[in-house]
Amino acid sequence: MARVVVGGTFECLHDGHKELLRKAFELAEDGEVDIGLTSNAMANKRLRNIPEYGIRIERIQQYINKISEGRKYTIIELNDPYGNTLKEDYDYIVVSPETYPVALKINKLRSESGMKEIEVVRIEYVLADDEKPISSTRIAHGEIDIHGHLRSGSGT
Repeated sequence: MARVVVGGTFECLHDGHKELLRKAFELAEDGEVDIGLTSNAMANKRLRNIPEYGIRIERIQQYINKISEGRKYTIIELNDPYGNTLKEDYDYIVVSPETYPVALKINKLRSESGMKEIEVVRIEYVLADDEKPISSTRIAHGEIDIHGHLRSGSGT
């Protein structure tokens, strides 16, 4: 049984986030998934208002219940970019192109401390209707919705 880790802020749980979570549960099969969710303190370092931690957890739980009801997972509050990845063993870490460098850093730190590396599974960006990546920033700016559909008047 595989142990899989994935992490992020999951600001608005867009289709790109959903793909990361879906892949994590696919890799885990009957194993377990640890989902690192950035704390309010980390999330609030961004220049926009991020929903409270409890709201973000609830959204993740609702989505997981749709795709993997009854599957074993844990949501872990992240107060740094690494979470439990420097302390616990995982088989896979699922990342986006944006978070890929963090996974490489995690494996470097693990290697330096004598731990086995985690297999990095990089999911490509989910593209919006305009063939640009769906991102929380674009959604917050009103360019697209959570599914990547262009908003009228977005200038694109």
